[in-house]
This record gives sequence, structure tokens and C-alpha cells, in this order.
Amino acid sequence: MTVKLAQSAGFCYGVRRAVEMAERAAVSGPVFLLGHITHNDHVIRRLEDLGAVTVFAPEEAPEGSTVLIRAHGEPDGTYQALKARGCRILDATCPNVTRIHGIVREAESRGRVPIIVGEAEHPEILGILGCTRRGIVVSGWDEFEQILQKMPEIRGKPLTFVSQTTAIQTNWEKIVENTKKVCTNAEFFDTICNATSKRQSEALELAGACGAMIVIGDQKSSNTRKLAQLCASRCPVVAQVERGSDLDREQFRGIGTLGITAGASTPEWIIKEVSNKMSDEIMEIEQSFAEMLEESFKILNTGDRVTGTVVAITPTEVQVELGVKYPGSIPLNELSDDPDVKPEDIAKVGEEIEAEVRLVSDRDCVVVLSKKRLDANKNWEIVENAVENKDVLEGIITEENKGGLVANVKGVRVFIPASQSGKPRGADLSEMVKTRVQLRITEVNRARRRVVGSIRAVAAEARAAAAAAIWDNIEVGKRYSGTVKSLTSYGAFVDIGGVDGMVHISELSWSRIKTPAEVVSVGDPIEVYVISFDPEKKKISLGVKDHSQEPWAVFTGKYAVGDVASVRIVKLMTFGAFAEIVPGVDGLIHISQLAGHRVEKPEDVVSEGETVDAKITAIDEEHKKVSLSIRALAETAPEEEDEAPVEE
Repeated sequence: MTVKLAQSAGFCYGVRRAVEMAERAAVSGPVFLLGHITHNDHVIRRLEDLGAVTVFAPEEAPEGSTVLIRAHGEPDGTYQALKARGCRILDATCPNVTRIHGIVREAESRGRVPIIVGEAEHPEILGILGCTRRGIVVSGWDEFEQILQKMPEIRGKPLTFVSQTTAIQTNWEKIVENTKKVCTNAEFFDTICNATSKRQSEALELAGACGAMIVIGDQKSSNTRKLAQLCASRCPVVAQVERGSDLDREQFRGIGTLGITAGASTPEWIIKEVSNKMSDEIMEIEQSFAEMLEESFKILNTGDRVTGTVVAITPTEVQVELGVKYPGSIPLNELSDDPDVKPEDIAKVGEEIEAEVRLVSDRDCVVVLSKKRLDANKNWEIVENAVENKDVLEGIITEENKGGLVANVKGVRVFIPASQSGKPRGADLSEMVKTRVQLRITEVNRARRRVVGSIRAVAAEARAAAAAAIWDNIEVGKRYSGTVKSLTSYGAFVDIGGVDGMVHISELSWSRIKTPAEVVSVGDPIEVYVISFDPEKKKISLGVKDHSQEPWAVFTGKYAVGDVASVRIVKLMTFGAFAEIVPGVDGLIHISQLAGHRVEKPEDVVSEGETVDAKITAIDEEHKKVSLSIRALAETAPEEEDEAPVEE
């Protein structure tokens, strides 16, 4: 006969935690257990032998005594009653059950009706009901369907569905599927414990591969009964037993493969007792049952790498089921070196997580883990390989010091000299703190824990690659989005993505400007196009002016002789003043047309930059010249002087 043990057999995390809390409390002094701590009389008797006393109501516990809340949880009223009696509360409520309490409270605060899927008389359900005034308990879809028939108005109400942690997954999936068809405002939280779901799926798989199954657990245990029901659906011979003495060995004669699983309320010593009873009859075993149990219940050592399943995330830790005697705990400060990361981004309930053992505490019955330390050791290898492979890594600047910057790269401290920061000499590096950067590792000394990196090298390589791409694809007329890098008296240098080009002052604007600073500033984004380029000399001439908007065409499309325009004086001459009508088109206001009186010098009546109204008196299409007059607008009598000639 071959014996196969389900990996997830026995105490779940919540029950183990509660029992171990009760054992420690009983040894330290009198402790009162509020209700049966688990559905297993043998465990209860063992705790009573240690000095624990089981009570069933808050008033049964002496005032000021220590009272332990079991993993099933309790209604809010129970906590209030215990506090009123001055009791010290040890809360061993399973984190998964605590989460359900929070869900139903929050749902009710939003005006929703909590629907709790489970056994109405189960202690866990009673605890959940005690957190809501409008909660409804249903065992499954059939019962909920009857409620809908009796209370059709509930279809239109906002409903929030949760499940007893030990419910059967298929029952939950059925109620979710059918409810979505008839209720339009329902939300669903699959709160079946991952350990329960995993135990059930493993039991089903094992039952389908075995000729007989033994399910170990108390007859009162809902969890154990459901395991037996599931196994019976796949396996012809299923025996549910509480102790090894309950076994009928004749029942398993002739069985080739025997599977064994255990409910969440079954301690390891009972599982071992059953295994010892069966080992007398086993003649051929692939791996001794005792060895499998020891493997399951083994204690880990500091420095071991382990993989476990996340069962809960609390404000202080991530709780992990390791499949060994003690549960695992990852303090939040051991999750990651990134101070901004959220625990939910790293760990998710039901998913596996890898960590390193930092401490095995027999006193606290817990294995303290560190994901941060494991990642750091792995990441040292990544950092070391990055030097040889010339990999580009990402890091977060954590501080500025006298010589440069310090970055956190995958948990490894990397020094970046100021000269390699990518900033100009003397620049303020403090603005880079808390920013993400790309860098290349240039030196690693793991023994001295010294790592040096360069941001500048990555930036230079990126710029060189971008420049090569531009020169490979550049052509006259091609447009680029650039950034103004610097200004000179004759134009502006523009970075078009790794290569600088020159925009001559005459190409910056259709208007007359004296300096490029009149229209652009360093750092401005700017749209440019290629006028010409020389690959050998690495020179590019760029333009900004839109030649599709030719100034003379814009002017003639907008104005005609006799129109009045608002013009800007751009230049004074001895014979008059030039004024901009539209960008790129100037007109001459002859000195005789500057005012309704004799003018000695143009600057006596107008100044550069001034905006005035003037009448268009002549347009020379052939030479693209325009004559303007202020005097024509000022006069109220017929003109006494000849019209000003067009500029020659």
C-alpha cells in the first residue's frame, strides 16, 4: 500500500495561532477561553489540563480576568461586555475573519445589505452577524433564491456578499453566478480562506487518485465534514475519524493507494497518532508517513530561503503559511527597501512569496522572515553581473553627500560621484534626491560593500544613439520638436534630440527683432524644420518661420488702400518712420504724414515700439511697398500737402 499525505493537512494558520496563544496564556496564569477554541474535544481537553477554562458568555468570566477570543471571532457586543467587566482581552481572531468584519461594517455604512454565505449557527457566522444590523445569512443559492421570492424588493437593493472562510468554493461560485443574473447592484468578496480552498482542492485531487481516503477531524467540525463530503464525491472509500483508535484497518485491506487529509481543527499530534496506527499495516511505502509528517512540521533555521503563501496583510506584518509547525511573519519594514512602496504592491493574499528566515522564535511560536534581505542578496548578484554585461539599472536617489549622490539600486547602496551625476559642475544635486534614475555600474567590491555608478554614462550613450538616429534619417524639410539650448546675438541653438542645430535670427520670426531673446528663452520647447545640413561638419541649419504664411499675402488678404491699421513703429529715419503692419510687412510713414503740423524730426512725435493708428494711402504690389499716413486721420479739413510718395 502506498500512503499519500495532503500537504495542507491539519491546523490552519488561524487555528494554530489561537491554540498556541491559549497554550502560552495558560502556562503564564489563568485564562478563560470564550467558546470552544476549535471543534476538537481532544485539543480542548489538552488546554484544560494546562489550566485553561472554557466559558460561553462574557458574564461567566470573572471580572478583571484574561479572556481569549477564539479564531472564529466574536460580535462587537462581546468586546464591549468584556471591557465593561475590566477583562484583559487576548484577540486570536483569524485575520481573514477580521477582514470580513471590516467588509460588512463598511458595506452597511454605505447603505448596503450584507449577505453572508455560510452555516447560520456557525460561531464564525454569529461573529460576523454581530458586526451588522441588517445582515442576512444564506447557506447557498437555493436558500437565497427563496428569499428573493419572499422578498422581491431585495433585488433592487445594493447587496454585498461575503462568505464564511470555510465554505465550499463551488457553492460560493454558484451563488455569485446566479445572483449576477437577477440583482443589478451586487458586489462580491470571495472571503473563503485560501488555506481552506487549498485544503479542499488538494483533498479532491488526492481522493481522485486514491482507492481510499482517511479524513481526520472532530465530528463537530464543519471544515472536516466538508472535506469528507468532497472526498466522497471522488473516492469510493472514505473514513472520517477523530483518533487513531477509531480506525478499522480491515476497511483498507486491498487498497493500493491510501490518501490522508485532516481538517483545520486537527492538531499534528493526532495526525501522527493516525499515521502510527496505519504504519503497522503498510508493507510498501514510497516515503514513510513519519518522514512526510516531520517534513510538514519541521522547524527552519536562520538564513534558510523559504516559499510560503500569504494568508493576511495587517498594518504591521504580512502573515505567511509556510507548511511547517510555526506560521511566518514578515514585518512591514522587512518587505522592501523602497519607502514609498505599499505592502499590497508586493504581497497579495493567496499568492506565494519568497523570503529569508531571520529568526525562529519558539517562545512566540513564529518564524520571522525578511523579503528585503533575500532580495538584497539576489540583487548583489544582479549588480555584480551588471559590470561585466554593461547592463543599465534603475535606482532611486536617496541622499546627497559631499562627493556626489547615493542611490538605492535593488536594495544595494550605490555611490555616484558628482562628475558622473549628469549635471553641470557646481550644480545643485539636492533636487535629484527621491528621483528615479538610469545608471551604469562601473565598480563593485562586495567584500567592502562598495559600488560605484554613473548616470552620465547612460545619458551620454542615449544621446549618442539618438544623434546617430537623427543623422541616419535627417533630410531637408523634416520637422522636429526641439528645446532651446543657448542664445547668441545671431540666433539660437536648438537640441532636436541628441543633436544641436542653429536657427538664425532671421529665421526666428517674420517680425523685425534685434535679439533672439525677444522671441525665445533657454529651455523653451520649439518646433523647427531642417533648412540644410552638413554631415561631415556636423552642422544643421534650422528654421522656425512658417513659409506657408507669406507675410505679403497675409497683408494683401487683410488690407486695401484706404483701410486704417494699428501699426507698431519699428525704425526711425530722417525722412520718416517705418511701422510694422503685419509680421514681415512694414510701411513708411513719411515725415510729412506723421502729424497734422510741420514735423522737424520723426522722434518729436513717435518713438520705436509705440503702436499708432495709420491710414494705408498706397500699395506698390510690384515692389511690395506700402505708404501710411497718421496725418490723414488727424485732419478734419481737406489735405493741404501732397500725398507722401511711396518709399524708393
